Amino acid sequence: MDRRELARCLRVWRDRLNPQSAGLPAGGVRRAPGLRREEVARLAGLSVDYLTRLEQGRAGHPSASVVEALARALRLSDEENAHLFRLAGHADPRARPVTRHLTPGVQRMLDRLADTPVLVLDATWQTVAANSLLTALLGDMTEGTAREQNLLWRHFTGLPSRVVATAEQDAAFEAAAVADLRAAAGRFPDDEPLRTLISDLRGVSPRFDRLWQEHAVAHHTSSRKTIMHPQVGALTLDCDVLTVEGSGLRTVIYSAVPGSSDDHGLALLRTIGTQFASPLT
Repeated sequence: MDRRELARCLRVWRDRLNPQSAGLPAGGVRRAPGLRREEVARLAGLSVDYLTRLEQGRAGHPSASVVEALARALRLSDEENAHLFRLAGHADPRARPVTRHLTPGVQRMLDRLADTPVLVLDATWQTVAANSLLTALLGDMTEGTAREQNLLWRHFTGLPSRVVATAEQDAAFEAAAVADLRAAAGRFPDDEPLRTLISDLRGVSPRFDRLWQEHAVAHHTSSRKTIMHPQVGALTLDCDVLTVEGSGLRTVIYSAVPGSSDDHGLALLRTIGTQFASPLT
């Protein structure tokens, strides 16, 4: 149990709520943003004294039922709910091991989207599969050691990549990716490969370790990336991240605006194929 971080999160989550979003009357002038402590206590069915001790890091180990009540009262997202359970020293009751199995449906999607680069990742950012056009675009992401097939490991250890970004873009990606990995840690607290990855990343990358200690929790969504291909040149593509419901697998689909120079570049890449798709090691 991490009492100090639990206390901080409870205060932050309480401060971001307003009475209307929690189904409460506004109650006149408020000296501070968010809900009053007694309002959250009432919504969660707890005593104000106990909630005060939780928010000050002085309370004992809260039960799973108390954690669930607080999550409901604070209107937490699934990722935040999982994080709250972990901070309180409980496994998320909805957690399952990280899915690394490529389902038949996702395989069929890979087969049918032959003219679109598609990458499949698990919740730890480990490469599960890629179609031939993705391999032509980024290089062979399924070769090399297991660590070399993990996108976060590659990024934070400086392994070769065809993605080019400004310092600001890199910083935004890193913050979002680490927050996403922390959300995965909350969802899958007993997944040994995930725990080992986090420990190893903290040991090898000071930047990752600093971001990890910020305790941000979020789910990574879509973005735009510029890829410098050795034959086609620069391609700026939309990267839409779709989660496979019930499995946790993510499909990352790269696409260009129709008729744009980037679209023409992808068409040329389809012609070239995978002859320049050697591993990025």
